[in-house]
Amino acid sequence: MRKASRLFEIIQILRIADEPVTAARIARTLGVTARSIYRDIGALQAMNVPIQGGRGIGYMLRAGFDLPPLMFSIEETEAIVLALALLERTGDAALEQSAKRISQKIAAAVPPPLRQALAADTLHAWGAAARTGSGIDLAVVRAAIRDERKLAIAYRDEQGRRTERTIRPIALIYYPEAANIVAWCELREDLRHFRADRVESGAPVEVFFKGEGDALRRRWVSSWAVDRSVAETGAA
Repeated sequence: MRKASRLFEIIQILRIADEPVTAARIARTLGVTARSIYRDIGALQAMNVPIQGGRGIGYMLRAGFDLPPLMFSIEETEAIVLALALLERTGDAALEQSAKRISQKIAAAVPPPLRQALAADTLHAWGAAARTGSGIDLAVVRAAIRDERKLAIAYRDEQGRRTERTIRPIALIYYPEAANIVAWCELREDLRHFRADRVESGAPVEVFFKGEGDALRRRWVSSWAVDRSVAETGAA
């Protein structure tokens, strides 16, 4: 998580808390060390964000401090809540946790009547979660897409054949049956889709493809028209 995003998240965590929150607890939520949180809180205090407390007792945000609000209608808010509920069907654990935090922030920000309506649990998204397997964390894939960083994966295709590949991930598609990683495959020298539940292992490598992601995505999108044309004409 980039520092700017982390500072914003710390403010939000403290904003919705009803008791002091320790640096260790914030660190666990954001996936960083407590030492980083101490530095971040010091930086926020230097920017005149009214954070009170200290090591060992926890931190709180002084009443009255707030960020500029986003104003949504009740229908818009319900659309967001339902979209967040649908994230549970992606099988992406990190996105599910982010959805819960967003729901808490929405509940803390909206007026009391709307907060009561959201708390009534009137919106639900049921259905089986997409299969992701345990070979790769989709949060790692999303970070690699953002950072334009290559991944080394071990992949087993539908015939059971196993290959070792280096890929340049450019997109994730969350189908009902499984999440698909869209990537340039250096083994095949072409764009390929990899079902996440067939990735047996995967990790980022210290090699980047900076500046190539947008061009690869444009190439991928342009292939959609070709695929549709083939389907319509019945060509093989």
